[in-house]
Amino acid sequence: MPVGPPRPNSPDRPDSLQSRSYRITVDDGRESFFALSIEDADSEDAWLMSDTVVALEGMR
Repeated sequence: MPVGPPRPNSPDRPDSLQSRSYRITVDDGRESFFALSIEDADSEDAWLMSDTVVALEGMR
């Protein structure tokens, strides 16, 4: 997938990012992991998902 040039930070779009957390269970419930998704609400192509997260509160 081609990656376009970075967009400059725009102070008029402070609410454009959304985040969601997921608990994903596999192997009939024997294994599970947590994932974090960060998405630009204005673009279907701008998102990031990670399965290597810890609760953000625990990182402070």
